[in-house]
Amino acid sequence: MRLVFAGTPEVAAESLRALLDSPRHEVVAVVTRPAARAGRGRGLAASPVERLAVEAGLPVLTPRRPGDPEFLAELAALAPDCCPVVAYGALLPPAALTVPRLGWVNLHFSLLPAWRGAAPVQHAILAGDDITGASTFQIEAGLDTGPVYGVVTEPIRARDTAGDLLERLARAGAGLLRATMDGIADGTLVARPQPVDGVSIAGKITVEQAMIDWAAPAIRVDRLIRACAPAPGAWTTFRGDRLKLGPATPQAMAADPPLAPGELRASKDRVLVGTATSPVELSWAQTPGKRPMPAADWARGARPRPEERLV
Repeated sequence: MRLVFAGTPEVAAESLRALLDSPRHEVVAVVTRPAARAGRGRGLAASPVERLAVEAGLPVLTPRRPGDPEFLAELAALAPDCCPVVAYGALLPPAALTVPRLGWVNLHFSLLPAWRGAAPVQHAILAGDDITGASTFQIEAGLDTGPVYGVVTEPIRARDTAGDLLERLARAGAGLLRATMDGIADGTLVARPQPVDGVSIAGKITVEQAMIDWAAPAIRVDRLIRACAPAPGAWTTFRGDRLKLGPATPQAMAADPPLAPGELRASKDRVLVGTATSPVELSWAQTPGKRPMPAADWARGARPRPEERLV
């Protein structure tokens, strides 16, 4: 089949590589988000998908809006049979959905209909799910509501961050997407409607939502930090400044003497913080403008006083 691939971040590049390696399909162009400012210098940087496409010698389309008439004309001129999509980052209007003969097929990182939306991996960790996965489905007007072609499952490990889990799902999902393209080309794969039960929504987690509530149970604090790693990054405040924190391990027993929510207890090798239940042990901390450092090193420099708290 003639394919036009749409995607933007590195997790999408994994699928593009799989399709480029397929002898059965021809990727004739790539659609990705325009270059964005990144890094300390805030210079414009092409997306990982665009960089891979340029290396492969593919035409790259970077519409500001996928409903722009100029883009729709370019897409129609490419005459794609199907358009696979992975984390493109923009809504596709009805005018774009009708261009490819066999439609647009999205790789979504959840077991639909669970966790429809922008942040399925983060919400699966935040909810304490044991199993997640990836689904390929036909895009339609609704939010991730289209019929499903196939799924793969993936266990969520006890210490997974969103980054860890997404990396595994990107690899497994790339194979699923390629197999889905094969099945569509053969006419052997039929998309089936999603169940009406089990629908959940995974909205984007904002920086404000990534603020840690130390009055929550330790398990909730742990899940929030892992769900927000690497982005947007869980944080708290210390002496009025924002402090970004890495994964925090809940302790099996309450501290002796007990720690109040947000109360710090630092030793040579570790830092404990109180929650509503048992304390958590911090892995690393990052102050504004600095690199992450082991939590014990941060505490040695900060020298928190007994009455000070993380808030």
